[in-house]
Amino acid sequence: MARIIAIANQKGGVGKTTTAVNLSAALAHAPKRVLLVDLDSQGNATMGSGVEKRELASSTYDLLLGESTAAEVRVKSAEGYDLLPGNIDLTAAEIQLMGQGEREQRLKRALAPIRDEYDYILIDCPPALSLLTLNALAAADSVLVPMQCEYYALEGLSALVETIEALRGNLNPALEIEGVLRTMFDVRNNLANAVSGELTEHFGDLVFRTIVPRNVRLAEAPSHGQSIVGYDRGSRGGVAYLGLAGEIIRRNNDRNKAAKAVETA
Repeated sequence: MARIIAIANQKGGVGKTTTAVNLSAALAHAPKRVLLVDLDSQGNATMGSGVEKRELASSTYDLLLGESTAAEVRVKSAEGYDLLPGNIDLTAAEIQLMGQGEREQRLKRALAPIRDEYDYILIDCPPALSLLTLNALAAADSVLVPMQCEYYALEGLSALVETIEALRGNLNPALEIEGVLRTMFDVRNNLANAVSGELTEHFGDLVFRTIVPRNVRLAEAPSHGQSIVGYDRGSRGGVAYLGLAGEIIRRNNDRNKAAKAVETA
């Protein structure tokens, strides 16, 4: 059964979509069976996967409203992972779902029939604690938090942790933090190094060892409809996301071994 990871941060511009697309490609390269869910109305994860968001026959909008199944909506990316594409229609989905019962559980129910077909399902969330993000967090096993090492990012991370704690009590008791990923990192920046140190001090092993640097090739890849793994795997950005995929796979293997040990004890 797939591990479902929501990639979320209430702050925009921290590398959520970049991480969603590149981690999907890196995990597929491992090779693992991967599904990427684009839950952001901007549709950037869809475009970054080489799929034209303006020409979709159906999207995550239809999925959330129950008008199409996940099997009907998904498309194959050129880099080996499957995609549930999104576009501007998601804005309307959020409005249409507002008055409906169990509206936060729509994505979880939609993914259930295909969950066993994958090793990992990644969800690219919008940059706000919206109904779409709540759907992602209700469906997820864990949350991966990309963040820049700057002062305001620490406050945003604290707010997100509080949100996750609240959701555990009301919506998804099993939800946990997968890890905190330092993105757009510049080793020459003293503030970035200081914030990175504070992160490690407060969150310990939850902070991924992998650090995603500022990298021109990483910024160029989306304009070609490719991940960094497909565009320039040997670049610093490519090496970073391949390393992140390795960390996530190791953590998941350790988690599964621990669970089996408990079962046989």
